[in-house]
Amino acid sequence: MVILLIISYVSQTRCQDMREERRLHSSKSMSNKELKEVALLTDDAYFRSALDRILVPRVVGTPSHGNVRKFIVGEFQKLGWTVELDEFRAMTPTHGALDFANIIARFDPNPARELVLACHYDSKYFREFEFVGATDSAVPCAMLLHLAKVLTPYLKNQKVGLVMIFFDGEEAFYEWSANDSIYGARNLAAKWERQSFNRNGLLTNELERIDMIVLLDLIGVRDQQFFSFFRDTQRWHSLLAKIEGKLKALSIISPDETRHFLEKSSFSFIDDDHKPFLNRQVPILHVIPARFPKQWHTAADNYQALDFRSIDTMNKIFQVFVYAYMHGSLQYSLFFSSSGGQPNVSSKCKMAYLDNIILLLPFIMFFLKTWNVNAELW
Repeated sequence: MVILLIISYVSQTRCQDMREERRLHSSKSMSNKELKEVALLTDDAYFRSALDRILVPRVVGTPSHGNVRKFIVGEFQKLGWTVELDEFRAMTPTHGALDFANIIARFDPNPARELVLACHYDSKYFREFEFVGATDSAVPCAMLLHLAKVLTPYLKNQKVGLVMIFFDGEEAFYEWSANDSIYGARNLAAKWERQSFNRNGLLTNELERIDMIVLLDLIGVRDQQFFSFFRDTQRWHSLLAKIEGKLKALSIISPDETRHFLEKSSFSFIDDDHKPFLNRQVPILHVIPARFPKQWHTAADNYQALDFRSIDTMNKIFQVFVYAYMHGSLQYSLFFSSSGGQPNVSSKCKMAYLDNIILLLPFIMFFLKTWNVNAELW
């Protein structure tokens, strides 16, 4: 019995690998009262003031781009978050070598697992006109800052950390290609793949810490609709849809507003900042409209294009989503299933039992030998 308990304990400890915990994670079930309280945390005045600071041309290497970076960093520092700059230099086809800097803000760097919200803060270079990229991606940047501000008091003592990444250099300078696009995402994914992370004596890398990357892009005009693009995060897209439906039922958002999150799946052929992480098996929830805004990559992607009622709805949905995720828990099952009901236990965890029996064999043999001698003496 003692041996079985030891094996069970050690196996359980080793089976709690981060991939398995990610699969077992379930959002918090919220009462109507709690859901309403979280949804109504929205601070529209702060959102608009943050957007005003970001809604300028933000081409990499320009003073205004640097000013936006300083503003974002400063806002997180005011909130007491830990901020890191992933700085690097890369060649571009039109502007030569440029200095890039991804912004990585963590509420608490200590939890092993992390939920990542992300967007890009640079704007595309156009020789013909001034481009401020309201949906692409000034609004998503302001949404993340707003989320951090209103949810910070509710993030303490959580087992999952919250990370916000503002990627640099998402836009191509000349023509979208493997080498002229997503400069920051490519650099950070490769860096985190190399960067080790020690959890309870088990060595892994920084990418393994990520439960999921929720990437926001091209958000801000009216009547936008969002599909699920990846099977492994479909349940989290469904949660967004359920939250929206509940907020409508409670009249927290307008019942006559277009449904944004549809219980619909689609293949994704979109290149975006998620790709280098997706290629390394990091789960992705890509929040990008099924149809790009008509203002995409035009001078019309500006303040006048924005629909603030839709943006307010998106803010409320994500407030509840992030709160529910961060206050969630692991849902264990004693049963293995190949269906979509209960999550399967990974092969890595299944093998842990055999691994631990092998590791404990010398102790088992010693115990049995000692027990046998004592039995004979008795």
